[in-house]
Amino acid sequence: MGSSFIAANGLWSQRQAEAGAKLVSRLNELDLRQVRISWGDQHGILRGKTLEVDAFLSALADGKDFQTATLIFDTTNNPAVPPFEAHGFGDDRLTGLPDCVLVPDPTTFRVLPWTNRTGWVLADMYYRNGERVPFDTRGVLQAQLSKLEQEGFSFTTGAELEFYITRLVDPKLSFADSGWPPAAPEVTALSHGYQYLTENRGDEADAILSILRDEIVGLGMPLATVEDEWGPGQVEMSFDPLPGIETADNVLLIRSAIKQICRRHGYHATFMARPAFPNIVSSGWHLHQSLGSPDKANIFPGENGTLLSGTAVHYMGGLLEHARASSVLTTPTINGYKRYIANSFAPDRIAWAEENRGAMIRISGARGDGSTHLENRIGEPAANPYLYMASQLISGRDGIARKLDPGPSADEAYTADVPLVPATLEEALGHFESSALMRRELGDAFVNYLTVVKRKEISRFNAAVTDWEHREYFEVF
Repeated sequence: MGSSFIAANGLWSQRQAEAGAKLVSRLNELDLRQVRISWGDQHGILRGKTLEVDAFLSALADGKDFQTATLIFDTTNNPAVPPFEAHGFGDDRLTGLPDCVLVPDPTTFRVLPWTNRTGWVLADMYYRNGERVPFDTRGVLQAQLSKLEQEGFSFTTGAELEFYITRLVDPKLSFADSGWPPAAPEVTALSHGYQYLTENRGDEADAILSILRDEIVGLGMPLATVEDEWGPGQVEMSFDPLPGIETADNVLLIRSAIKQICRRHGYHATFMARPAFPNIVSSGWHLHQSLGSPDKANIFPGENGTLLSGTAVHYMGGLLEHARASSVLTTPTINGYKRYIANSFAPDRIAWAEENRGAMIRISGARGDGSTHLENRIGEPAANPYLYMASQLISGRDGIARKLDPGPSADEAYTADVPLVPATLEEALGHFESSALMRRELGDAFVNYLTVVKRKEISRFNAAVTDWEHREYFEVF
């Protein structure tokens, strides 16, 4: 590789170049031992390398070599396709799983407060010829944001993330427990739950929640609230709205940070939507969103007594129109579809309503309220943040372009005569694979790629004999 890979290929914006120069000058005063260069994979899981400071300085000029093998993994790190054959992802450059280049984005640099003198930076994935790897999901969202900007809009989002914290009893670290996937750790509940938002339940979890709060704020994250949720040890964290890609970048790191910090203190955190425990309540990821214009930060509030602007109505129409095709991007795991239960605060059908937490789209705000925006309650907390947010822009932009009508408000959200959300990942994948809009916006290669990866997950699930089957049939037959 040449001595100035990033500059020679023009891979940084002016803002990134300025941030990179400042970072180089700051590294000595930060007194770091190492820097983690991280990349968000197709599942929204951080992968990367830990570099000595001198090696990181080189990476700020040349990037860092990395394996494309990570692109073909399913959620267990099993290859979704034979790794050394041309694998039908629409890009022959991946045959043989050659090295690629991780290019750090210096605007994302942080110091990890729970580690010893360790920095962290997000990276984008490029081929050695300087072309973006098309299956890098951060690039997928960046492309959608660029299209939105060309149409005269900006994007603002805020995240509400629900997850479980459990006490770690046995991490299952024997060799016999290893594998693809390994045995799940043995845990016990953090609290009994089922006293929603009570101060006493929150205080029971305060020992670990205080640590998480301090470390997340120490990262510079815009933490707004920490709440005790319904389930035993279930927590919600909400974050202030941010422009562009920032919420997606933050969610990627926040989830990883929570898991790492909890593990260091004898806990296990999970963003799995519905863990297999008795008396469980599903977790979701509610995405608050609005569009802005060059002269107005939020163009979703209506005028003259109306709740929403015309742009917001059509944007919402797009979210509803393409909800099923988007489901693989908002709810990418088999487990996530077990969350869609009537009267559970999770949507079971594709509807909107004003201030109704049973609807898929909740309008948050009121007439005359300048902060009025949309909340999509469809997502699971394990979703890849770049694909979740890209799905909203793909759908919403199409709604604006076609002036889609979202139909009447579904004030009785669980009985409205409207289409249901997909019941399974397999059903959702069929809608995604056949969507002309998704193929137009994401490209055939990306749609085919993600379909292959998710079908491997589905095929393994279908081949497994479940505890339910064994109990149902083993004795009676």
